[in-house]
Amino acid sequence: MIITLKAFATLQKYMPEHADAYEVPEGTTVQELLDRLGLSDDQVRLVFINGAHVSLQAVIAEGDRLGLFPAVGGG
Repeated sequence: MIITLKAFATLQKYMPEHADAYEVPEGTTVQELLDRLGLSDDQVRLVFINGAHVSLQAVIAEGDRLGLFPAVGGG
């Protein structure tokens, strides 16, 4: 199935080629996608599917738009 993948800030370097039409197997969870991209749980602070905040156990569906956001530091 085809999804759209967006990563922000420090996570952009993990984006695969053709992230706007990225193919994943049916039934893939967010956690499985992160593993596939080489991202650890502590690198990703927020995950959105179609604008809604989801857990790492959320199952991705055909046509979903995923947004991955890192923890943001400041001071």
